[in-house]
Amino acid sequence: MDEMDGMALFAEIQKGQPGMPVIILTAHGSIPDAVAATQQGVFSFLTKPVDRDALYQAIDNALEHTNIAGDDMWRDTIVTRSPIMQRLLEQARMVAQSDVSVLINGQSGTGKEILAQAIHNASPRSKKAFIAINCGALPEQLLESELFGHARGAFTGAVSSREGLFQAAEGGTLFLDEIGDMPIPLQVKLLRVLQERKVRPLGSNRDLDIDVRIISATHRDLPKAMERGEFREDLFYRLNVVNLKIPALHERAEDIPLLANHLLRQSADRHKPFVRSFSTDAMKRLMTASWPGNVRQLVNVIEQCVALTSAPVIGEALVEQALEGENTALPTFVEARNQFELNYLRKLLQITKGNVTHAARMAGRNRTEFYKLLARHELEANDFKE
Repeated sequence: MDEMDGMALFAEIQKGQPGMPVIILTAHGSIPDAVAATQQGVFSFLTKPVDRDALYQAIDNALEHTNIAGDDMWRDTIVTRSPIMQRLLEQARMVAQSDVSVLINGQSGTGKEILAQAIHNASPRSKKAFIAINCGALPEQLLESELFGHARGAFTGAVSSREGLFQAAEGGTLFLDEIGDMPIPLQVKLLRVLQERKVRPLGSNRDLDIDVRIISATHRDLPKAMERGEFREDLFYRLNVVNLKIPALHERAEDIPLLANHLLRQSADRHKPFVRSFSTDAMKRLMTASWPGNVRQLVNVIEQCVALTSAPVIGEALVEQALEGENTALPTFVEARNQFELNYLRKLLQITKGNVTHAARMAGRNRTEFYKLLARHELEANDFKE
């Protein structure tokens, strides 16, 4: 079938049966064609001559997909009525039907892991494991061991072999949160896994086949990180086949009353069932807050309000108190580490009066690594020279 005819037929099928999985076979497809097709919702895109096993697997996956409930259970943890979120969820449901890699962008606290879980729930892999790991929260060697596993004796303390997360997520989805904070050496290993669909545990000389879908997320600007040499371009394009951007909470303000009441019911059911609602002024205050911590901050504010109230209706004063408390709340681990690095680098440059060689030596880093750290934190050594 001609490629354009195939896509035209797919468009007609979508009009009448938008949930029907479609497999397209083509004699002259390319990677851009496949990417474009899957972004539009094609379930699978295979080139001729078709490998029989690959075709059977695609058909099995499509049949399994048709058994997934057609309602909104897949996204029942995402509370929204805003048009921008509805469009995002429609995109998420479309890409869930295929195995393409998805990169989710969004500020801290916007719910990137929840969206990744929803994509998994709507996919043919929903009956298998969904496993998440924060790539910025672990030291390099520990992160490597967590992802790839290790053989006995691979390093000091490795008294027995251990399965990595790629193996644990077999048949399911592995969510790599804060992928932008992954060290460059591990980026190289991750790229190899994505290219070869094989993983080699630390200390082993044997590759293991894997069948895992990768969804990654970051709050960082990865194109800028690539310019600074902090993120590999080839890995970026492997991960960023489909890009989904979650809006900040202030960009979907119409969701705040819906979210606030939903979270209030959840918290009250757990702790104080007599708490019923917010006063009108309290809700207005929630609507006008800036929410730099997004939905995560809203959750914390609601939890504080429920914990501190003795009345069935939460008033404006209590909301204001909770918001002030959030302004002094502890940052996340990654935010705290980044702030420490920034303060540390500034202090080094002040002490050495902007001498990069001396500063790098004091930090125990070579000049190249030190310059990358300065670029990451947008610091200029010349600004500290007298």
